[in-house]
Amino acid sequence: MDLLDKSPVVDKDVFIAPGASVIGDVQVGQGSSIWYGSVLRGDVNSIHVGSGTNIQDNSLVHVAKSNLGGKELPTIIGNNVTIGHSAVIHGCTIEDEAFVGMELPFLMVWAGNPAKFLRKLTDEEIAFISQSATNYINLAKVHAAENAKSFEEIEFEKMLRKKFARRDEEYDSMIGVVRETPPELVLPDNILPDKSQKAVQ
Repeated sequence: MDLLDKSPVVDKDVFIAPGASVIGDVQVGQGSSIWYGSVLRGDVNSIHVGSGTNIQDNSLVHVAKSNLGGKELPTIIGNNVTIGHSAVIHGCTIEDEAFVGMELPFLMVWAGNPAKFLRKLTDEEIAFISQSATNYINLAKVHAAENAKSFEEIEFEKMLRKKFARRDEEYDSMIGVVRETPPELVLPDNILPDKSQKAVQ
């Protein structure tokens, strides 16, 4: 959404979930995803989100015009960052491949209320942080495809599921039944794969 003279600049490969808001001076890099209920509000300063970053459900990313010393406080989020559900990110910089729930020292796990230091991250957990960003890139593609379907496509798929709810190819083959899909139920390749072609391969 535009705000005054500021417009978001969002890469074409970004997934923005229905119900998420990207407002004002915001840049979002390739392959990033903004999930349901999240708000990125770049009103009094700018927000920059790198590539491959996911901002999970109900998170808030905001900015501050400046601190008491007059230093500007945009929000900068690096590449392949995971911002956990319902996190609040305000006027700060988050480096590449971080996994954020709240502000913590580097490579440590804190938990509780109030938070207490538990331990250092293991090598496996450090590797998972990077993998988490990749997982969300792939998940965003699935959600984007589902959200892009027209009403007619959704209704057609519902009708197909209902019609074939009691038909299973594996079960049919075990009892020797061969069914052909009626021509009126064959969808284009980009909507639903044709199971009969898969069986031939």
